[in-house]
Amino acid sequence: MTEGKNIPTTPGSSAEVPFRRMGDFRKTSLSINRLVGVIDEGTNVVSFSIYTTPEFKEIAAHRIEKQMISVKDGWFEQDPVAIINNIYRCAEVAVSKLPALGYRKEDIYTIGITNQRETTVVWDSMTGKPLYNAIVWNDIRTTSTVDQILAKVPEQNKNHFKNIVGLPISPYFSALKIRWLKDNVPAVRKACREKRCKAGTIDSWIVWNLTKGSLHITDVTNASRTLLMNIESLEWDPMMLKTFSIHVDMLPEIRSCSEIYGKICDERSVLNGMPISGILGNQQASLLGQMCIKPGQTKNTYRSGCFLLCNTGTTHVISSRGLLTTVAYKLGPNSPPIYALEGAVAVAGHALEWLQNKVRIMPNASDAEKYAEAVQTTGDVYFVPAFTGLYAPYWRKDARGMLIGLTQFSTKHHVVRAALEAICFQSRDILECMYKEGGFKFNKLHADGALSSNNLLMQLQADTAGVPVFRSQLLDSTAFGAAMCAAQAEGVELCKFDPEKRHYDNIYYDTFLPTSTEEERKHRYGKWKKAVERSFDWVDRGQAKTMTEERYRMLSSVPGSLFIITTFAMLAHSLRNVKA
Repeated sequence: MTEGKNIPTTPGSSAEVPFRRMGDFRKTSLSINRLVGVIDEGTNVVSFSIYTTPEFKEIAAHRIEKQMISVKDGWFEQDPVAIINNIYRCAEVAVSKLPALGYRKEDIYTIGITNQRETTVVWDSMTGKPLYNAIVWNDIRTTSTVDQILAKVPEQNKNHFKNIVGLPISPYFSALKIRWLKDNVPAVRKACREKRCKAGTIDSWIVWNLTKGSLHITDVTNASRTLLMNIESLEWDPMMLKTFSIHVDMLPEIRSCSEIYGKICDERSVLNGMPISGILGNQQASLLGQMCIKPGQTKNTYRSGCFLLCNTGTTHVISSRGLLTTVAYKLGPNSPPIYALEGAVAVAGHALEWLQNKVRIMPNASDAEKYAEAVQTTGDVYFVPAFTGLYAPYWRKDARGMLIGLTQFSTKHHVVRAALEAICFQSRDILECMYKEGGFKFNKLHADGALSSNNLLMQLQADTAGVPVFRSQLLDSTAFGAAMCAAQAEGVELCKFDPEKRHYDNIYYDTFLPTSTEEERKHRYGKWKKAVERSFDWVDRGQAKTMTEERYRMLSSVPGSLFIITTFAMLAHSLRNVKA
């Protein structure tokens, strides 16, 4: 492994890769003792961070882990009220740390928000209470809803609306979740009929609560993940609203990522009275935080999932290879939108958590590096973690997880290493498409996210993709990007964001250079593709012909001789279905 020696991004360096291209953050009299607070609402953690300006140094923070609710296989929900309460608590604790640091609460000049995307909430506009739990982005309950929508489009083409919204029809996106809620939750249906149902991504829910219902807004990055926003006009598209039977009055107003939206007026919050001036979806915030502000610059965030974004500038590239076209950021109402190509890996860190909690082959997911380093290779074992289907570039909701290549010599160490390699292979799948469609020559990959602290994973990624990987020592660039977005808004102006300027300031990278040959990469990647193909078509659209857990529980509760009779009856029933 060739790992960088904490290379500082100093001006004038002859090194090709470690430059940190920052905006021109000029200190002014207004920015003295002016702080920026950031609400970061992720999939697993809620946090509140406080940054100085113009240096953007985090001086205080507090984080609370979130609880995931899974009432059925593939269903993932979260309590919207708990999310808001945790935000209030995180802000309260972080702000309480300021006096010891020589600051006051009043020094917080503005607030930015970044959030998990696609996760959807519906609530009663009269009471402000949620009508159902938030449906999380990786939930797959809407698979049947997808089939209903596909049945109405020509040739059941999942990419039928891609030129309009930049996205395929998939359970991933918010429109399917809203439609499912309308179809399956009586309280939502009733609220829709009475025109008191509001819907939005988590950012909208947060702002609604912080402003006591005076603002129902979202930003272009979150709106671009709903399957409802026109990717060119940046407005809710009438055809998409009609397709999903969603009334525009339910939805938030779409705004830019950086402007003063209004003030917090919730007396329950320590942030009461402070303006909100930045909103970004978490992966777009990470792209900005990694300063991938030039077309062709690419980052990958390694968390429970992986999210690769490639900046395409003012051009929105419609992918024919399974990538998503999304808004990267829009830094003000009068600024042009900057677009990105995105590929999402549904299962990255989740695979390690599965090995810890379900298979129990290692005590903690954080031990993955130690376990994987115990062997030199995977022993030809491949792990396709398609627990809820495969996202980009395949978009196969019928795929399921697969562990293949096992022999009598395979150990848990090989399996753990295969799980790490799966993260890298999935990322390469997306990079391959970006290479072909973006027209950019990639010479590096920026990396961040909690999982990127795994040195072996970073080296495997460099070896798998064949490009240097530059891991920011600021492992979480998400809140950092949201802080910059909020600070540079017109009327706040704690910094000047100028992508043409170069400014280097105490930002360090660890570098991981490829050590594999092109022949080795080609061979390993070819076998990965074969393993992926074997994971397809695993979910039967018709009635299950196999012994499901539900059937097993039912049979195991049947006493003695009746068990045999029931078993033969069920077998006969299954055979009739097969013949039919």
